[in-house]
Amino acid sequence: MSAGTVATRELNRTTHPAAKAEVRIVHIGLGAFHRAHQAWYTAKANDGWGIAAFTGRSATAAKELAAQDGLFTLIRREAEGDTFEVIDSIVEAHDGNDMAALTTLLASPSTAILTLTITEAGYKMAAGAGEPALDLNDAAVLSDLAVLRERYDAGLFASSAADFGQLRLSTPAARILVGLAARRSGDGWPLAIVSCDNLPGNGAVTRAGILGFAQSVDAELARWIDANVSFVDTSIDRITPRTTDADRATVAEQTGFADVSPVVTEPFSSWVLSGDFPAGRPAWEKAGAQFVEDLEAFERRKLWLLNGAHTLMSFAGQLRGHATVAQALADPAVSGWVEEFWDAASAHLTEPELAVPAYRQALRERFENPRIAHNLAQIATDGSIKLAARALPVFRAEREAGRDGIAALRLLAAWCDQLAAQHASGTAVADANAAALEAVLADSSIGAGTPQQTAALVAVVDAELSRDADTIASIHALRGRFTN
Repeated sequence: MSAGTVATRELNRTTHPAAKAEVRIVHIGLGAFHRAHQAWYTAKANDGWGIAAFTGRSATAAKELAAQDGLFTLIRREAEGDTFEVIDSIVEAHDGNDMAALTTLLASPSTAILTLTITEAGYKMAAGAGEPALDLNDAAVLSDLAVLRERYDAGLFASSAADFGQLRLSTPAARILVGLAARRSGDGWPLAIVSCDNLPGNGAVTRAGILGFAQSVDAELARWIDANVSFVDTSIDRITPRTTDADRATVAEQTGFADVSPVVTEPFSSWVLSGDFPAGRPAWEKAGAQFVEDLEAFERRKLWLLNGAHTLMSFAGQLRGHATVAQALADPAVSGWVEEFWDAASAHLTEPELAVPAYRQALRERFENPRIAHNLAQIATDGSIKLAARALPVFRAEREAGRDGIAALRLLAAWCDQLAAQHASGTAVADANAAALEAVLADSSIGAGTPQQTAALVAVVDAELSRDADTIASIHALRGRFTN
């Protein structure tokens, strides 16, 4: 054995004995956050609920986890050091394109819950629609609708789950709809669908997406979903940076197991849920989950204070040469902008149960953890969608209160400058609306760094706001002030 090589064993259910629980939960979006959050809560409940998890875009995570019998190491990274725990709640890992497996599992009477972590962009909501509504002009939605309608017109839409194996659908809602059709064709057992993405009213958004497809294909199926499927609202929180080769090496050195897919996370975790579970649920409260009647206030607190600050730092921090949240918050200028945004948002978070001062202090301590390398570039992904949920509500609340809302508009200004900087350097925009944003950035007729460009970029976030001349002038006046 060469110097520095660590002797390791494979991580699986032979070397690490762990009985496979029955699949009671199906999950779509097999990534690090799901494993650090819902899978962790389910493991801590320890009451016999197994998860069958499906990937989103890439099958890599499924292949890696399947080779380890679903086991993975959770690295809890504190300022003082790491602790390691093997999580065993995922008992099946599948490629997200495996429609036969997905429909079979969703049709199974043992499946009681479907959870989702598909990112904000995955829901395909129409911009500026007021109430959540499926974007029927989206190319992926139109493509999936064509496939579903062809299947329905052929009389096969209510077939058994196995008959759907050859379907090729790109949107999660369309894939889920097929599974629900198969479930209805069985005995129509009730189901809870739980979105775990950072969206206000994520339960209503999920419902709108699935019913939007159903109403366009089969009105009877839509009525069955409305009567038998509950959509649970959640507020989720746990910082989960990307795993590195160094993290894998640390697991091997500290545990003696070769884990190709460990997950790094912070000690803090939060999950607040509101809604019905008609077929039961794990005892997630054993791990600290909260079940409440009204989630809205908790949702606003998290989206504005945590996610809003993350979004601000992801743009302004990168413009000032920082790579991680901890580096950005150590910059007095960025720290000051975060506090100003928190002050503006906190003015509209007055419910006593939110304990906002303590929450802000806890956020600052979490953000300052030097051993959590939460990359700003990762957080900045899909900025056009995130700003709509995290910055604009604070701005509108401030304006209704008679204030200028500059602290919230600063997020949009930093976003505009970061996009311009990326375009100038030839870096592709990582955004669900990348095509529209890049078209604006490349449009020589409006010019780089002009008020017209600012308005055109803001229009991708909110068309109505882009027509407010005073607001655009305020945003534009903040541009160019973020670099050192």
